[in-house]
Amino acid sequence: ALWPAAAVEVYTSKEVDAVNGTNLRLKCTFSSSSPISQNLSVTWNFQPEDQSPHEPVFYYLKEPYKLSVGRFKERVTWDGNIERYDASIVIWNLQPTDNGTFTCQVKNPPDVTGIVGEVRLRVVEKVRFSEIHFLAVAIGSACVLMIIVVTVVMICQHRRKKAQEKRIEATDSEL
Repeated sequence: ALWPAAAVEVYTSKEVDAVNGTNLRLKCTFSSSSPISQNLSVTWNFQPEDQSPHEPVFYYLKEPYKLSVGRFKERVTWDGNIERYDASIVIWNLQPTDNGTFTCQVKNPPDVTGIVGEVRLRVVEKVRFSEIHFLAVAIGSACVLMIIVVTVVMICQHRRKKAQEKRIEATDSEL
């Protein structure tokens, strides 16, 4: 007889963009063919864009464990709820050096194999006021220019129509 395969399936977003200096919740949910075990563990890792070695981000086993070293020390908090099949974390004060791929792995004995969730994070710079101001001026100028062009075209058409009506009146009066 064949036994059903025991596996944990992990679900994450594929890509996430976030603004430099903000906080971000990396959502990770899972499903398991077994009931929640007392030995359920969650492991979050990080692979920088430069393909340097994986770095630990967060670990959960019966309770959340914060990192004591590394780039994510004191910047990651647990935001999950195991009873709701949620293994999410929050990363505080995002930096451009946080660009890369985060992995969320859940093991729920006897379900210890399965898909690992991957999220590619891209930290973008804040748009400065001067850039917003420049964009607003450019859009506003384009709108004003379009209004002027439409107005000039309408005035020209109106004058042509008046001139044509005068020619028709002059022709009618000559007859």
